Amino acid sequence: MNKIITGIFGVAALLHSLPSGAQTFKNKEGGHIEFTVVKDLDKTEVANQYRSSTCWSFSSLSFFESEILRISEKRVNLSEMFVVNHIYRDKADRYVRMHGNGTFAAGGGFPDALYVMKNYGMVPESAYPGKLVDPENHIHWEMDNVLKSIVDAVIANKNGKLSPVWKDAYTASLDSYLGALPEKFETEGSSYTPKTYMESLKINPDDYIVLTSFSHHPFYSQFVLEVPDNWAAQSVYNVPLADFRDIMNYSIDKGYTFAWAADVSEYGFNWKNGVAIVPQNGWEYRPSKSLIDSLTDYPVVQMTITQENRQVAFDNYETQDDHGMHITGIVKDQNGTLYYKVKNSWGTKSNDCDGYLYASEAYVLYKSTGIMLHKDAIPSSIRKKMGIK
Repeated sequence: MNKIITGIFGVAALLHSLPSGAQTFKNKEGGHIEFTVVKDLDKTEVANQYRSSTCWSFSSLSFFESEILRISEKRVNLSEMFVVNHIYRDKADRYVRMHGNGTFAAGGGFPDALYVMKNYGMVPESAYPGKLVDPENHIHWEMDNVLKSIVDAVIANKNGKLSPVWKDAYTASLDSYLGALPEKFETEGSSYTPKTYMESLKINPDDYIVLTSFSHHPFYSQFVLEVPDNWAAQSVYNVPLADFRDIMNYSIDKGYTFAWAADVSEYGFNWKNGVAIVPQNGWEYRPSKSLIDSLTDYPVVQMTITQENRQVAFDNYETQDDHGMHITGIVKDQNGTLYYKVKNSWGTKSNDCDGYLYASEAYVLYKSTGIMLHKDAIPSSIRKKMGIK
């Protein structure tokens, strides 16, 4: 039996907080969806991952930059490639130890950023830009193929045992593309190591939670999310969909942004038009491009999302862990439909929304594979059920 999602921190509470004379804008130049701002939280500038599959690092660090703004009102630009370099090293080690029976690709997840911050620290972009191929942009396709060929060659070694220098060869290749990791650096007139810089940011990785909502595992427990990019088999918290929705709305209402992992392969995800939707009619077939543009350029009735249809989409590979982004606010359209303001990492010139997207609540409920947020951004009643203090 399908259950329509209702919640204590739902649409009514958020719309009630809308101030008189609130800001309104169109989804794009000449667009037909008119948004009114409900809540717009602090964030840093839109970055550009360019030709790299590192959205997981960009979205994670965009989120933490907002957290630093929230906690200490300090504006920083953190190094995505510092996280990438460390994860690529540890990923190679695990892949070889598993005899190649695992994932070795450019993708990753939110737990990877937490892991690096906790174990290795952090550096600002100025200390480690990671752009040796091109000084302006991240271009990783060649690097990704070279690194994969190295670990596969190590595993296929016919000598009966691993070479004692394979990690040196791998790291040298990785650093040739991204640069050697800094041990010490100067920023804002002070000298730091990655560990001491991390301490200066006043971010405790243990305060952050990654959670999702799927019915093939018990709710209010943890499980290893079965997506290919979860290479380290990290666990996430699992909550019912009603709680998942309440957590997201409560988070934004209380001033906390969150990182968002989702499937962006559906036709309803229209970067050009600046929206992501799940129309009530038309989702079950592949419409023409003209109909897609029409459906995503006018306010439409959204499909009702349930725990059941969300689970079917995941089980059928229709919902996959495609892309990491950063949700920084909430708006509503002229029909009162709720949308989340999404900060992307595709630069500011690739659409008419200055690098942002507006994803309907239905799309986020249907197509999310997970979110990362501060534990205090979870309502205490739900946190208690999850066993989080």
